Amino acid sequence: MKIAVTYEAGQIFQHFGHTSQFKIYEVEDQEIKSSKIVDTNGSGHGALAGFLANEEVQVLVCGGIGGGAQAALAEQGIQLYGGVTGDADEAVKALLHDALAYNPNVSCNHHDHEHGGEGHTCGEHGCGSHHCGE
Repeated sequence: MKIAVTYEAGQIFQHFGHTSQFKIYEVEDQEIKSSKIVDTNGSGHGALAGFLANEEVQVLVCGGIGGGAQAALAEQGIQLYGGVTGDADEAVKALLHDALAYNPNVSCNHHDHEHGGEGHTCGEHGCGSHHCGE
C-alpha cells in the first residue's frame, strides 16, 4: 500500500491544493518499508488527484482540503484522512496503528470567504484544524 502526505520540512502541509511536495510511504504489514519525497511540479487542485493516482497512492493524509479536491480523490479511489497536523512520519505511524487524529468532515473553503482583512492564507492558520468560513 502507498500512503501520501502533503509535505513541507517534515510537517504535514496544511493546504492540499498548494502543496509542492508529497512524501510517499510504501507500507507492508502495517510497517513503513520505504519513503520518498516527490515534487508536484506546480500541479494545482485538480491535477493533484491524478498525480497521486499515477504514483499508485491509495491513502492521502493532509491538512485542509476543499470539496472539489475531495471529490477528485474519491473518483481516483484514494482514501482521505484530512485535518491532520504535525510531523508527517508520526502521522503515518499513527494511521498504521489506528490512532490517527483526523477530521472526516475537513474542508477549506478559502476561495469562498474573506478573513475580515486579516491578510493571511489557509496554510498560515491551519485550515485543517477548523472549518474555514464558519
